[in-house]
Amino acid sequence: MNLTEIKDLTTPELEIYKTLRDNHFTKDSSFIADSPKVVNTLLETDIKFKSIFATQDYYDEFKDLIAKKNIEKLYVADKILMENIVGHKIHHNVMAHGIRPSPTDLEDLGDRILMVDNITSSENIGSIARSCAGIGVDSYLLPRLAPHPYGRRSLRVSMGHISKLKYSIYDDIFKTIEELKKRGYKIYGAEVTADSTPLSKVEVGDKWVILMGHEGHGLSQEVIDVCDEIVTIEMAEGVRSFNVGVASSIIMYKFVNGL
Repeated sequence: MNLTEIKDLTTPELEIYKTLRDNHFTKDSSFIADSPKVVNTLLETDIKFKSIFATQDYYDEFKDLIAKKNIEKLYVADKILMENIVGHKIHHNVMAHGIRPSPTDLEDLGDRILMVDNITSSENIGSIARSCAGIGVDSYLLPRLAPHPYGRRSLRVSMGHISKLKYSIYDDIFKTIEELKKRGYKIYGAEVTADSTPLSKVEVGDKWVILMGHEGHGLSQEVIDVCDEIVTIEMAEGVRSFNVGVASSIIMYKFVNGL
């Protein structure tokens, strides 16, 4: 490996590792990943890397994995210098700068889709992605204004498993649902309503979309009205709902396994 040793806090090439706000990376469709588990998961894919910034220990331990990729810049520094450059304490020894995979066209998504409407938390976006990958739902549909699934926090919470999914970005939820219906999907909205179908009673078709709403407000009535069926998780008395990440996992497991 041809490593570039970093000794100077002001090295221009490392400015990207100081700029960790996700909107900065939207401009060039790139991402920052951190921690060995996340970076190594992504290294096992076809995702293109621009650079890695890590300690010598990281390069020594994972040299064979890194050697499989054609990465132009491999920067090395001790952990204290890494923290000084990044600007905060870090609990790992590697960061990486890569290119986001292109979104998948709607018509190329799989038969099982997890769709979110108006989710605001990067952590929830990442948590849902990890659950999708673990349960076997390979397609993830998100609104353009939601946190990006390749944002740093989303990546970290998903443990990089967003890379195992097809993801697609939509602009208009109503037009998107209409198009999905034309393609044979049944739209199941997750919400508590007077006539929701209990999850244990749902009959799941071959092509489906599970639609999860906002963390606090859920699905709007306008969105509920265009769903084919509304599903609710049976809850103990006095408890109205789960966190959206937990709820999506429970519903996906039922839909995939039919239990």
